[in-house]
Amino acid sequence: MIFGVIMVPTLRIGGGRGYYSALFSRTVKNKMADIDKVVLSYSGGLDTSVILKWLQETYDCEVVTYTADLGQGEELEPARVKAASMGVKEIFIDDVREEFVRDFVFPMFRCNTIYEGEYLLGTSIARPLIAKRLVDVANETNAPAVAHGATGKGNDQVRFELGVYALKPDVQVIAPWREWDLSSRKSLMAFCEKHQIQVDQKHEGEKSPYSMDANLLHISYEGGILEDPAAEPEESMWLWSTSPEAAPDKPTYLELSYKNGDVVAIDGKAMTPAEVLAHLNKVGGDNGIGRVDIVENRYVGMKARGCYETPGGTILLKAHRAVESVTLDRELAHLKDELMPRYASLIYNGYWWSPERKALQALIDESQAYVNGKVMLKLYKGNVIVVGRESESDSLYDDHIVTFEDDAGAYDQSDAAGFIKLNALRMKIAAKKGRDIT
Repeated sequence: MIFGVIMVPTLRIGGGRGYYSALFSRTVKNKMADIDKVVLSYSGGLDTSVILKWLQETYDCEVVTYTADLGQGEELEPARVKAASMGVKEIFIDDVREEFVRDFVFPMFRCNTIYEGEYLLGTSIARPLIAKRLVDVANETNAPAVAHGATGKGNDQVRFELGVYALKPDVQVIAPWREWDLSSRKSLMAFCEKHQIQVDQKHEGEKSPYSMDANLLHISYEGGILEDPAAEPEESMWLWSTSPEAAPDKPTYLELSYKNGDVVAIDGKAMTPAEVLAHLNKVGGDNGIGRVDIVENRYVGMKARGCYETPGGTILLKAHRAVESVTLDRELAHLKDELMPRYASLIYNGYWWSPERKALQALIDESQAYVNGKVMLKLYKGNVIVVGRESESDSLYDDHIVTFEDDAGAYDQSDAAGFIKLNALRMKIAAKKGRDIT
């Protein structure tokens, strides 16, 4: 028995394929009967508005909406109004900007995390937080199911669902893009017209040029002309940053203060994590910093072209490596560099709540105990230039040893001889045995 459906071969309809099709259909209907309430990750936009109505019709259930303020820069009250107009009685909207940066973005940047050499994981790192809040709301409202608007082609479906399953193993996940027969923006618009769902007038009757996602860490662009990886993005596409060519001709200087690997002040002014990132986004964007155009390898097995703006993250990555350069032990720093690609893949692929990410995070956080100090930066026409770094309390930089002037005996030059001979021994042996090493 699967979900109460007895598999009896004599009930086959039109051969084997028809049998399994009928079985699947009956199984889905049986599952639907068990779902009386669904928590939907809801933005108020086209996709999630269609999903809301589709859930009400298909599952005949109550829909609870959850909307998170991640710093996307949009007024969220219209989402509340729209959800209420569609019959939603339980509407959750909360400001998670500080939690997002403090508990997800900053821990990630302690590892100097970057995926495939360029992507700062702006979309990826938001998904575990949304999954967490979906589960919170599901528990609070006694909802047996959650739903999201991620397509079956993308990574976000994986990230959302791995997260909610980890946090609520018995939850039922509804992924409309894997169930319905709506396959394009045109079909979504037709669904809205049929059901009299209000749509943003600027998009009505036309194809939106890009699929976008935004939070305090980044804004992403996909679709439209970007589906051609050879096509240069239109300048009008970029929303957060001026072009490097149009950036000011005079550089901007910043001083970032670090405590345990996190920025706690800018130019001497104490700031919360969200305030830090918002400030760096503004000043970085003004100086043409943070644009990237990449073709990435999705977890679901395809290559995808996307453009991203990450001004604050670009600055944080450069600055954090600078403060670590004077405070972090060499081998610990190199260990972090070796582990970082694996850590980045875990986040990109949706494994934030996995035991291996938790274990890596413990090591990363332990490494930051002495990462305290200041970094001086120069921002100029798309570039982040480190011009100084210091740590009064935890610097491992010893100018008495490193100097080219008289070191007064701080370092014995002859110490290097034995070290070099020991490390050369294996190569000397190989050469004497006739090994070809050229």
